[in-house]
Amino acid sequence: MTVQTSSIQLQSEGDADILDITPQVATAVQSSSLKNGTVTIFCPSATSALTTIEYESGCVSDLRRLFDEIIDPNRRYTHNARWHDGNGHSHVRAALLGPSLTVPFVNGRLTLGTWQQIIFVDFDNRSRQRELIVQMIGE
Repeated sequence: MTVQTSSIQLQSEGDADILDITPQVATAVQSSSLKNGTVTIFCPSATSALTTIEYESGCVSDLRRLFDEIIDPNRRYTHNARWHDGNGHSHVRAALLGPSLTVPFVNGRLTLGTWQQIIFVDFDNRSRQRELIVQMIGE
């Protein structure tokens, strides 16, 4: 087994900004010397996360609304009282989705479903420059 690592640079707007990173991940896999294996995408951030969705405006809007309903940014967060940065809700939201996602690839192609895209969600309360780690393991 061979391991190859690369990264993806992103600029996000924060406030549940949802970015489709499928093309960047597919390019990383295709640029590697690997044909079959898995790719893991990891965001080294406590206020952002990764998952999959059908990346279309309705689903994106529904996902944002759901986060506002279950983790209201206006609720009192002890994190905000301690750090005074106003992003306590961002940490909780990111913890629910998680910081990484693994996708198999076969013959150099991601095995995503027809309507499935890889998304990065930045929950922080301000715009951020982000770097995602992309690690491929395979042969």
